[in-house]
Amino acid sequence: MAILASSRSSAGRTPGEPCTGIEIELLSAATAEVKLLIAELDAVLGAVYEPEQRHGLSVDQVFQPNVRFFVARIDGAAAGCGGIALFDGYAEVKRMYTREAARGRGVGKALLGRLAAEAHAAGKPVLRLETGTLQAAAIGLYEGFGFRPCAAFGHYAELPPRRIAASLFYEKPL
Repeated sequence: MAILASSRSSAGRTPGEPCTGIEIELLSAATAEVKLLIAELDAVLGAVYEPEQRHGLSVDQVFQPNVRFFVARIDGAAAGCGGIALFDGYAEVKRMYTREAARGRGVGKALLGRLAAEAHAAGKPVLRLETGTLQAAAIGLYEGFGFRPCAAFGHYAELPPRRIAASLFYEKPL
C-alpha cells in the first residue's frame, strides 16, 4: 500500500507535516531495496560506533509480526526507510534512515508522521526511540518532531551501561 504523504508545497507545511511528492509504502517482506537501505544505514553507523553500541534490527527482524516497516520514495526511487516495533504500552521507531541525496527534502518528517500514525492506530500511547549521540541531524529531526529525552526503556534499560553509553533515548506522547 502506498500513501502519498501530502499535497502541499514544502513552504506551506507545518512542522511535522511531510513534503509533497513523497510516497510512503508499507512492506510485508524484505526487498532488494530494503536490504540495500539497511546495508547503507549499517555502513553509516558502523563508521562511527563500535558494534556493541549499535542496536538496530536485522532485515529479518524488521519483518516480524510486531514490526511495521516502510520505505519512502521520491519520484519512485527509494529515499529512506523506517519502522515501528509494537510492544506492550508503546511503539519504538526502528531503522530510520534517509539517503544523503534525499536529506533536507522532508523524507524523515514524512516517515515519522507515518510511523506515529501507525503507532496511534495500533493503540500505542507513546512512541519511543534510541539514537546515537553522534547523530546530530537525527537528533534535530526527532526533537523538531516533538520527541523529548527520556530514560532508557525496554530491553535497553537492562543492558550494561557501556552498551548504551553512546545512546540517547526519546519519547513522544501520541
